[in-house]
Amino acid sequence: MSSTRTGIVYWFSEALMTIDTLLRMANDIGDFFGAEHDRAEAARGVATHLKKFWDPRMREQIIAHYRQGGVGLSDHVREGVGLLADDKLH
Repeated sequence: MSSTRTGIVYWFSEALMTIDTLLRMANDIGDFFGAEHDRAEAARGVATHLKKFWDPRMREQIIAHYRQGGVGLSDHVREGVGLLADDKLH
């Protein structure tokens, strides 16, 4: 299934959203926010991005992975997913 928003095609396929894919995407986002000198600010940036831009099913998957230990997540991404999991975004 796909949907179009502002001329960009978004593909939502469970086959494409494996945990490995989500880990890579989350860590890529983390690389961007990792430029922050404040690690807590980087974690908040990751969490805010995931909340705003990720499909709820994707967030549920990455949170479930985090709750199982978060293997493969960089440190500030793990912290960001933790903030998202605990709903501590203000």
